[in-house]
Amino acid sequence: MARLQGKRTLITGGTSGIGLETARQFLAEGARVIVTGITPQSIAKARAELGSEVLVLSADSASVTAQKQLAQAVQAHYGQLDIAFLNAGVSVWAPVESWTEEMFDRSFDVNVKGPYFLIQALLPVFANPASVVLNTSVSAHVGAARSSVYAATKAAFLNMSKTLSSELLGNGIRVNAVSPGPVDTPLYDKLGIPDAYRGQLNQEITASIPAGRFGTPEEVAKAVLYLASDESRWTVGAEIVVDGGRMLNG
Repeated sequence: MARLQGKRTLITGGTSGIGLETARQFLAEGARVIVTGITPQSIAKARAELGSEVLVLSADSASVTAQKQLAQAVQAHYGQLDIAFLNAGVSVWAPVESWTEEMFDRSFDVNVKGPYFLIQALLPVFANPASVVLNTSVSAHVGAARSSVYAATKAAFLNMSKTLSSELLGNGIRVNAVSPGPVDTPLYDKLGIPDAYRGQLNQEITASIPAGRFGTPEEVAKAVLYLASDESRWTVGAEIVVDGGRMLNG
């Protein structure tokens, strides 16, 4: 199959986890792909894995300047852009009393401000039609302890899939969201969870998922692929929840 044949695609946070797997699936469906990352190690690994046809760029999602430069690089490489999967993000879970203003700002900069201004910078670059997919989270709906700031960023990002769809549909730009539940990815590894507590936490999280296991990047990428493709051309401002039933447990 070639569901994305020739589609010019940008995937932010595309050097690991859900982003990297989505890049693999997009390539298998005929897309042309640019991915971004932030660490030299993940960028080098993605270049080796995805091949020389894929442009791998360094871009800090927290920096508005970097997002504007990224949009310029996309335009220089493609001319126009058919698909954007805004996947870059950070997941910091901490009790309310431990948050500092700097930590708070960083989470919102990476998860909300940077992607918002990337969309703004890409407006002259998007083809008509174009599809934008936002990677949000079931945390936007679930009131889990220690997730106050993370969940707030994802709720804000999720709402953009509706407001921006309403605003940009006249330009041929569809905006939709995918909301994963707990997924076994490197983002999860970066939470700084002590190894001694990791097993216990895994059990607690698994117990909250009716399907009885963590999700996989492949399963989330399938939903992104649908929203990116022309198969979803009548899907606007929608959210696909991929969570093994996690939201059923509040």
